[in-house]
Amino acid sequence: MSPKGPLRPLTVLFAPESAYGPTNNCAGIGDVLRRRGHRVVFAAEASWKGRLAPLGFEEELVDLAPPPDQPQDAGQFWKGFVRDTAPEFRKPAIEQLETWIKPVWEELISGARYCEPRLKEIVERVRPDVIVEDNVVCFPALTTAGVPFVRIVSCNPLEMKGEHVPPPFSGLPAADRSGCEYDRTHRSLWSDFNSWVTEQGARPLPDLEFIHEGDPNLYVYPEAADYTDARPLGPTWHRLDSSVRETEDTFTLPPALADSDGGGGALIYFSLGSLGSADVDLMRGVIASLARTPHRYIVSKGPVHEEIELPPNMWGEEYLPQTRILPLVDLVITHGGNNTTT
Repeated sequence: MSPKGPLRPLTVLFAPESAYGPTNNCAGIGDVLRRRGHRVVFAAEASWKGRLAPLGFEEELVDLAPPPDQPQDAGQFWKGFVRDTAPEFRKPAIEQLETWIKPVWEELISGARYCEPRLKEIVERVRPDVIVEDNVVCFPALTTAGVPFVRIVSCNPLEMKGEHVPPPFSGLPAADRSGCEYDRTHRSLWSDFNSWVTEQGARPLPDLEFIHEGDPNLYVYPEAADYTDARPLGPTWHRLDSSVRETEDTFTLPPALADSDGGGGALIYFSLGSLGSADVDLMRGVIASLARTPHRYIVSKGPVHEEIELPPNMWGEEYLPQTRILPLVDLVITHGGNNTTT
C-alpha cells in the first residue's frame, strides 16, 4: 500500500522452463499476484496450451522448435529427452558433462534461438511492467525489454556458485575445485551463445554462465538445507523457503491402502519427479526393492506410467495431487526435487 492508496495493477510476464517444477513455481507466485489484482501472463511453451488459463492466467504460447505433427503433453519434450538419455545417468557425474550436460545446454540454446522473434512479439504486445524467468538459459527478448527482469532459480541451488560449495554438475565435493573440465567441455558452446546474445542487443553473459542475473533474483530452497554460510549471496538475492502451487484436487486413499490391517506397514510416498520417473529402469528397480517390504506405497508413476507395473502393496497414477498426499503418509522417498522437498 502506498500513502495514497493501493499500488496500480501491474502486468507481470512469466517465462518458465517447460517442466512441471518451474511452471508450478511460477504459477504459485503468479496466483498470489493475480489475487492482489495484477495481470499475470505466461509465455509458456506450446505444449502447455490450455493448462494455465483455467488458473486465471493469460496464455501466450511459444514454440521452442518447429511444431510437431501431433499435439504433445505438457513438457513432453524434456520427458522424452530424459527417457532417451537415461543410460547416461549410469556414468559418474564428471563424465556426464560431455555426454549429458552439454547436450542439455545445446537443446536449451537451440530453443532460445528459435523462439526469440516470437518472444519479442509477445513482449511488444503484452507490454509487461515486470518480466520473470524461471529457467537456466538466457532469452534476450526478456532482458532487453526495458523493464525490471527477475530471475528465479528453482532447480539447483548450486547454480549460485561460491568458493566453498561444490562445482555444479560435477559430482565433486566442495573441497575439489576442479573446474577445468567444465571449461573444456563448454567453453566453445558458451562463446558462440554469448556472441548471439550480444547480437540480439543483450549485455554479455558472465563467464561460462548461460543466463544473466536479474535486477532482483529469487531462489527456492529451504533454509535448513541452504549453503548460506559457504556461499553468501549479494543483496539482490532473496530466498523463498518454499513455493508450492495450491491445488483444489482432492485425494482419497484407495481401499487397499487405506485399510492398514489389510495392507500392513507404514504408508510411504515414492516420487522421482516428472523427469526422474522417465527413467523406466530406475523406477522398476526401486519398485522391485520396495515390493519386498511390508509397507504400503503411493507411487507417482510419471510420464511413462503405462510402462510401470505396480505390485499389490502399491498404488499409483501418472500424476498425483502431491500437496494432498504428503500430510497422509509416514515417509517420503524422493529424488530431492524442490517441489517435493519444500
